[in-house]
Amino acid sequence: MLYFALVSLTMSFAGLTSAYIISRKREDWVSFDLPKIFYISTLLILLSSVSFYFAKKAMQKENKAKTASLLITSLILGITFVICQYQGYLALTKAGLFFTGEQSNVASSLFDIVAFAHVTHVIIGLVVILVLLYNNAKEKYNATDMLGIKLGEIFWHFLGGLWLFLFLFFLAVL
Repeated sequence: MLYFALVSLTMSFAGLTSAYIISRKREDWVSFDLPKIFYISTLLILLSSVSFYFAKKAMQKENKAKTASLLITSLILGITFVICQYQGYLALTKAGLFFTGEQSNVASSLFDIVAFAHVTHVIIGLVVILVLLYNNAKEKYNATDMLGIKLGEIFWHFLGGLWLFLFLFFLAVL
């Protein structure tokens, strides 16, 4: 089921990025630079993916305390990613690039839709990490039974890879 969901998400974001490419041919298209905070948020989500990887490795060694601290690290980095994304949105609005309204344009509206859709899934991933932390505290995982951690890691890595793709995509097309 997870892989089915990931394929569905991939198709959704493929459609959104395709719409972005097609819409660039509009006469009213406005190009803009990504706020620098998006560079920071990209680093944060990639670091959170690294810490999640090491959390799984720690569980394979039955080190539940280290697993918990690394999952907490991923959680904090993920929350900070969401905060940075919001700050990026605010920077865009300060630059006159609005999501809706008379002053909005197609470029900023599409960008906001893509970023919001991704952040929504990151928030779901943060809930997953909280569930994993709870289950780890209840000692539901061990080196031979850690399916939840493996599935959570796949989803989290997918989100990190998806944001990296989106970030590079926007750098190329903006």
